[in-house]
Amino acid sequence: MLTILDKYILRRYLWTFIGMLLLFVPIGIMANLAEKIGKIIDNEAPLNEVIIFYANFTLVIGNLLFPIFLFLSIIFFTSKLASNTEIVAILSSGVSYWRFLRPYFIGATIVAILIFFMGMFIVPHASINYNEFQYKYFKKGKTDRVTNNIFNQLNENDFIYVSRFDPSRDIGYNFTFEHFKGDTLDYKISASNIRWVEKDSIYRLTSYAKRKIRDGREIIQTKRRLDTLFTFDIDDLTPVSYVADTKNLFELNEFIKEQRRKGSSNINTYILVKYKRWALPIAAFVLTIIAVAVSSVKRRGGMGVNLAFGIGVAFIYIFFDKVFGTLAEQSGFSPLLAVIIPNVLFGALGIYLLQKAKR
Repeated sequence: MLTILDKYILRRYLWTFIGMLLLFVPIGIMANLAEKIGKIIDNEAPLNEVIIFYANFTLVIGNLLFPIFLFLSIIFFTSKLASNTEIVAILSSGVSYWRFLRPYFIGATIVAILIFFMGMFIVPHASINYNEFQYKYFKKGKTDRVTNNIFNQLNENDFIYVSRFDPSRDIGYNFTFEHFKGDTLDYKISASNIRWVEKDSIYRLTSYAKRKIRDGREIIQTKRRLDTLFTFDIDDLTPVSYVADTKNLFELNEFIKEQRRKGSSNINTYILVKYKRWALPIAAFVLTIIAVAVSSVKRRGGMGVNLAFGIGVAFIYIFFDKVFGTLAEQSGFSPLLAVIIPNVLFGALGIYLLQKAKR
């Protein structure tokens, strides 16, 4: 049962958070638009695509920064409570400090649930258009996938390789397909290039050669050109770099399982995306603890000092998150540790500050 105190703090908690979103998200859109307007005009991006992009931009960036917005909003309204001596009055009435924190944790739970469902199911769909638009108009000429020396294990028996892939033409060069029976090579197909012919839903191989081993004899078949079918999709050659961002919770789990089986070189990146989605709701609680501890004590300098400290902590948190994330993507560092370490460090900081504020 929520008391009057719980309702009062929870209402301030949620409304300040919503106000922070309504204030900073449009600023983020305007700043991005001001930076990108030249490319939008030069590349003649249609107005409806621009509008859809910024709608998706709001979801993607908003979800990513939810914990930071929450952090700043808590510092803002709790500092006002402290400056008005409302917190002193609450604690003087016999309410313990831990009881005072209850509505904050209720609010953090509500926001964490919102972040969870957005990050797992809504934002992945928005990421598709968000990333496609960026590569189409903002990163024109840049590739959104690995295009050189691509090796893929399709299943336990089949392996494919291309030396270079051109995604704009759906063509791969120096193609090789190997099929094994156990540890023994059953046959090998090679071609100077492989092209996906979408109109006919077939693969076209140029300078085709198939080498088979039968009864100790080598059998070679060659053709100048061969139209055929394979069990893999053209995207199996090289998925886009942001593919993990576009998959919901269940799709991402299956995708990681499949890429792990194939021995993908980008597996750490995909796992990191998964763990970060789980870490964002936890960050809401960690930053709530720090924000309350910092702002619940009345200080000389008032809200300005608290906000300055809060912004500093937020930037350090983002810095740690980026550093450990980069380590996980570009080295053998564990993606799980990359996500856990910043939250453990700042969780410990929050508990220390909370004990200090309680005293």
